[in-house]
Amino acid sequence: MINVFPAAERHSVDLGWLRSRPSFSFGQYYDPNRTGFGVLRVCNDDFVDPGRGFGAHPHSDMEIVSIVLNGKIRHEDNLGNSVVSSFGEVQRMSAGSGVIHTEFNASEDEELRLLQLWFMPKERGVTPSYEASRYDTDKLNNALLPVVSDNASEQVAWIGQNMTIYLSKLEQGKQLPYETAEGRKLYLYVIEGRLNVLGQALSEGDTAQIEQVGALELEAAESVFFMLIDLP
Repeated sequence: MINVFPAAERHSVDLGWLRSRPSFSFGQYYDPNRTGFGVLRVCNDDFVDPGRGFGAHPHSDMEIVSIVLNGKIRHEDNLGNSVVSSFGEVQRMSAGSGVIHTEFNASEDEELRLLQLWFMPKERGVTPSYEASRYDTDKLNNALLPVVSDNASEQVAWIGQNMTIYLSKLEQGKQLPYETAEGRKLYLYVIEGRLNVLGQALSEGDTAQIEQVGALELEAAESVFFMLIDLP
């Protein structure tokens, strides 16, 4: 089963300095039919003006992932971390028993675009932790590249949940197969371009929630940059 949610039908936020397209209920926006998918609770496509951002605020018992698509993000927290990340880098924070952090556009002249993802953790009340990782952007080409997973490696950030986030840049006409275990869920987000999957055409900003499907064939209707999440 596949449910497609077109970008044109998603809620949008414009605060002047922040333009955001949340896929699920977030902040003052609430839709009882859009509160999450599996352990995924937040998927925001954020555009942040130069020098602006989110001031100090707390989190607890949430796995938070920031994927930079353009520009630079500065993260600081009460654990002592201060990191600037750009495209090809991922920031992961396990809020656990509690953490306070800030996120700002680190540039004074370039817009920041990032995907902000929140997931329910496998365990609650753990010691908070933070990690910034870098992946090889060339390995995105015509492949599904894991960038965050509970099966971590040098270029794959660890996360406290049984899941994996993949990124891919697929050339027009190219196909990628993907198989998952029984009972798993798959979440697709088209960052740029157009993608065909399970008889459905997805364009930029479209999302798809897939259940009870063990195997996919992902086909680029045109050059496409997308995210695939395999989650419980």
